[in-house]
Amino acid sequence: MRACIQRVREASVAVNDEVCGRIGVGLLVLLGVAREDSPAEAEWLAEKVAGLRIFADDAGRMNRSVQDCGGSVLVVSQFTLLGDCRKGRRPSFVNAAGAEQGEALYQHFGTALASLGIPVQTGVFRAEMQVALVNDGPVTIWIDTDQQ
Repeated sequence: MRACIQRVREASVAVNDEVCGRIGVGLLVLLGVAREDSPAEAEWLAEKVAGLRIFADDAGRMNRSVQDCGGSVLVVSQFTLLGDCRKGRRPSFVNAAGAEQGEALYQHFGTALASLGIPVQTGVFRAEMQVALVNDGPVTIWIDTDQQ
């Protein structure tokens, strides 16, 4: 699993110009699921995201997690994060999970985050989505479960 995590002041995702997920302060997680991923990776990643200390404390240091600051998470499926651009000019997506597996693990990740007490909003799997955000910082973190 690969996640691009952005600290945001607000974020939303829309399908056909209709907003289907919106958060205030929190994290936007763009999530790519690989063929070799399992529920264990989804759970590990959810715990990592929930505890990631990238929000400012009273001294202005990144010392608080999304849980600590009462934030929310918007999770958007993005298989293109698994694109392999090493050869040629067109990315290869052979390492991305198939639709059924990808959707199941995407949902599992969101459920695992919610089970930690974090409000979670999501996009629509396999839909053409428009994502809007106000990046805070900017702070952007990349996590790949195969590098645990």
